[in-house]
Amino acid sequence: MKKFLLGTVGLIALGGLIATNAAPAMAADLAARPYTKAPPVIPVMYNWSGFYVGANGGWGTSRNCWDFAGTAAAPLAANVSEGCHDASGGTVGGQVGYNWQMGTWVFGLEAQGNWADFKGSNISTSFPAFTNESKVDAFGLFTARVGYAWDNALLYVKGGAAVVNSKYSRYITATGVLNDDSNEARWGGTVGAGMEYGFTPNWSFGVEYDHIFLDSRDMNFSPTTNVDRIKQDVDVVTARINYRWGGPVVARY
Repeated sequence: MKKFLLGTVGLIALGGLIATNAAPAMAADLAARPYTKAPPVIPVMYNWSGFYVGANGGWGTSRNCWDFAGTAAAPLAANVSEGCHDASGGTVGGQVGYNWQMGTWVFGLEAQGNWADFKGSNISTSFPAFTNESKVDAFGLFTARVGYAWDNALLYVKGGAAVVNSKYSRYITATGVLNDDSNEARWGGTVGAGMEYGFTPNWSFGVEYDHIFLDSRDMNFSPTTNVDRIKQDVDVVTARINYRWGGPVVARY
């Protein structure tokens, strides 16, 4: 009986030892829970792509130099200088365009039309009995542009064609009575630069400078047949606001 009890106690002790040793082994055999890394967040750049429409307003000046070239029937062998003057004033208008954004580069096309009131005059240096006056009452710009974007800030340059509606008048200096006049829509080229800032996803505000080259052109005056060669260019500074219908989202890599 004593031997039986001793054997039973030994079996119980051996079983406990086996169970104690088996528990860590079973825990070690359990597979570790896999760690899933969150997908990287790709920051989104401000989106300059899409159609836009806007308004602008500002100030401009036109430089005008007159040279008397005789009459249509009797042109002079050499033109006679009548001096130069600046025609300055306000302008207001609108623009419409489209942008394509490729990374940080922005490419676009734009058409702009403006009413203007650029006006100025000088007494003719060769014929002081007359005062020459120039006026720009409208202009249009048709341009391509390329810019570099720092998120919602865009710096760009532009260039293309321009048309300017100009009127030239000659008055009798002593009385201010009109002697003759001429007007024409003159075509030329334009270059410019600007900066635009997007203050909401669709709205942006900017400032722009444009120079318009019109070179020299012989203008026929009526009711006289006088001819003047007039050299003209235009400088314009405007503040602009645009509303844009955005294109595809642009990711920053």
